[in-house]
Amino acid sequence: MGLPRDRNALVLRARALRRNMTLPEGLLWRVLRTRPEGFKFRRQHPLGSYVGDFYCPAGRLVIEVDGMGHSMGNRPYRDQARDTWLRVHGLKVLRIDASEVMKDLDAVVRQITSACRS
Repeated sequence: MGLPRDRNALVLRARALRRNMTLPEGLLWRVLRTRPEGFKFRRQHPLGSYVGDFYCPAGRLVIEVDGMGHSMGNRPYRDQARDTWLRVHGLKVLRIDASEVMKDLDAVVRQITSACRS
């Protein structure tokens, strides 16, 4: 699936992703939506021609929850290109393995809020 070419298509894609979050994304969203340490988060947020899993505007932090699919095929290359684009545009990127979310959600949230503060 290629990237949407216009803003409306990107917004529609983000909405669809919100409805179909993975289990680790859903578990993490349950916590992030409560604004841990006062940080507001958005889920499946459009950024340029990409959609970030989660975004904290105050920390300019994009959080990506990576499942097994992120290590297959051309995904590593695409993820690297995406991270580069985000960083060039002044955003920090935090990649979290989905298994870490499932294993120790509290530690993941502490890592995220720490990244938001820095």
